[in-house]
Amino acid sequence: MFLRNYRYTGKIEVGRAAPLALLQIALASSSLFQAYVYSMSSTGSIAARTNTNQFWVGFILAGLGAILFSAKAIVAKFLYRYGVDALTVIGFRMMLGLPFFAAVAWVQARRARLGLIPKLSLKESLQLSFLGFIGYYLSSYLDFIGLQYISAGLERLILFLSPTFVLLISAFYLKRSVSSGQWLALAISYLGVVFVFLQDLSLGGGSVMLGSGFVLAAAITYACYLIASGELIKRVGATRLVAYAMAVSSVISMIHFFSVHGLQGLDQPHQVYSLSLFHAVFNTVFPTFMVMWAVGRIGAPMASQLGLVGPVSVLFLAAWLLGEPITPLQLLGTAVSLVGVIVLTRTRKP
Repeated sequence: MFLRNYRYTGKIEVGRAAPLALLQIALASSSLFQAYVYSMSSTGSIAARTNTNQFWVGFILAGLGAILFSAKAIVAKFLYRYGVDALTVIGFRMMLGLPFFAAVAWVQARRARLGLIPKLSLKESLQLSFLGFIGYYLSSYLDFIGLQYISAGLERLILFLSPTFVLLISAFYLKRSVSSGQWLALAISYLGVVFVFLQDLSLGGGSVMLGSGFVLAAAITYACYLIASGELIKRVGATRLVAYAMAVSSVISMIHFFSVHGLQGLDQPHQVYSLSLFHAVFNTVFPTFMVMWAVGRIGAPMASQLGLVGPVSVLFLAAWLLGEPITPLQLLGTAVSLVGVIVLTRTRKP
């Protein structure tokens, strides 16, 4: 069912349409985020913070970033109700997000020109372009196609298997050894997905097979992005890598969108624009930098662990906002998969 007018009283009431309600729901988290950024920019505020405060700031940023990232599936489902296709979803998302990432990329390029950070070599520029294509364009496009056929809960759970695909690619392609504990983690993770998959298959039939295949391809391509970006991020930095890769992805997405739909593709209901703006800002730009800042404060392992809240949050958000059923088999599958990922992170070799 559609979410209706939200009056910042903690209640959902019948009124205006879902796009405005979603934007209003984000105001509280947006205000807190802006207040945090302002406080961090104040003179001497960073130096005055204790290590404990730094940890909890990173903890909150990582958790909130994971929830916002995962919630993109919910917004995409709302967009599909207006008759748009996957290409329009990703095209509008990246088109509206491009100004933010272009601004950060411009700042990074200016710092490089001033000699504050190393300039990119031609090889590094090509690598960044490739990462933008595979990690943020191709993976996202496949994901949004899959979302047309499967539930948001199953989509998020399949995507959450990316770390396991990183392990498998490392084992079979890069010839790196895999411990018995890691193999156990893989088995547990995939078993949980099978439970949720069987639940959706009983409700959706053959379309679930098709949608799961697209999302599985998205998870694999994103795993390739993670492997390829591992060494590059050490040389160019996380901020520059994300800003450049997202800018490249935005340009590719817009070229694809306009080559297929032309300028007529911009003729959409105002709800599509408002939802897409929410999608671009709250499900793309904000969480991208939130997670990056969190890694800088609490480290990648802890930030990765907090990413576990993503699939769980989508499961309940989809039930609340989209009316997707929550069954015991679905809860069991989600719990089993999360246990598998926890085991994987705890047995990962340094």
